[in-house]
Amino acid sequence: MSEQHTYRVIVRGTWDALSEESRARLVAKAPEHGLGSMRFTEEGSLTYEPSPLKHFSMRFTVVSDAADGEEMAGALAEDRAERALRGWGHGFAGLRSTVTDLDTMKINVKPASRR
Repeated sequence: MSEQHTYRVIVRGTWDALSEESRARLVAKAPEHGLGSMRFTEEGSLTYEPSPLKHFSMRFTVVSDAADGEEMAGALAEDRAERALRGWGHGFAGLRSTVTDLDTMKINVKPASRR
């Protein structure tokens, strides 16, 4: 079994060809999908601004084989985003992802200041 890595993936996109019903649902649910709702989860968390209703982002946690790399983690997250958005009946376009491998990221710790 190969080594597993945990990735944080942000999938960004643009709302596209939204029906009036879909637009109304997004505007009504906007308070649930504001900046305070940003979380990295397996299911993904959706965030957007209701006015103008143009762009959105979804944040995912993806666990995948390290050998498959960040590209596969991004593809998996984009697939999850597509399925979720289609399931909700929302039109979208231009999905693109940004991936961070939590197992290889370097954490810079600032030394305590001397007084």
